[in-house]
Amino acid sequence: MSVDQLSPPPRVVVLDYGSGNLRSAERALARAGADVTVTADLSAAEAADGLVVPGVGAYAACMAGVDALGAASMIADRVAAGRPVLGICVGMQILFEYGEEHGVVSKGLGLLPGGVRRLPARRVPHMGWNTVAPPAGSTLFARLPADARFYFVHSYAALAVEPLTAAGALVTTADHEGGFVAAAERGSLSATQFHPEKSAQTGAALLGNWLATLPGTDRGVAR
Repeated sequence: MSVDQLSPPPRVVVLDYGSGNLRSAERALARAGADVTVTADLSAAEAADGLVVPGVGAYAACMAGVDALGAASMIADRVAAGRPVLGICVGMQILFEYGEEHGVVSKGLGLLPGGVRRLPARRVPHMGWNTVAPPAGSTLFARLPADARFYFVHSYAALAVEPLTAAGALVTTADHEGGFVAAAERGSLSATQFHPEKSAQTGAALLGNWLATLPGTDRGVAR
C-alpha cells in the first residue's frame, strides 16, 4: 500500500534534532510514496506537508534536543493550525505533558494529555512484534487486518487511556503484561509507540494511510 504515484508526492520532513532512526524512517516514508527530507531546518519543517518527529533513547535527552533546536513552538504551531504531525516511539512520548524516568520528571510538549511512565511489567524492555487494538474510525489502521503486528522496543509508555479519550483522541492499545497506549490520533496529530518504519508491510501500510491524510492533494491510498 502506498500513495498514488500519479499525483505529486507529499513533501515530508523527518525532523533531525539529534535523536531518532532518521534514515530508516526516511527510507520507509520514501517507499510509501513521500518526497522525504531529513533536516534540522525549522522553516523546511514548518513548510512541509507532513512532519515526522522520531525519537529513541531517553525522554529527557530527546526533549533537550528539541529545546536546543528551538523546535517546540514550531511543532505546536503545526498542530494548532491543523497541519499533520506524526510522532514515533520517543517522538510520540514527548508529545505528552511529561515523562518520568528513574524518578526524574521531565516536561514534554504538552500536545497530548497525561504522561509517560515505566511499563509495569517484569520483562522490560518490551521488544519485538505485538498486535494492537485500534478503535473504530481509526485512520492510521484503516484497512489493516485485525491481527496486524508491529515492532516495539521501549521501556516506557503512556499508560492511561482516559485522559486521551476525554480529549477526543482515538486511542489504540497494546498489551505487555498490562495495557498501554500504542498509538493516538487527535486532529492533525498522530503518534505511534511502535516503529512503523521497522514493521515491514503493516508499517508501510500505516505510513501510507498517514500520507494519504496530508493536505492539498487528493492522492488517496493505493489499493
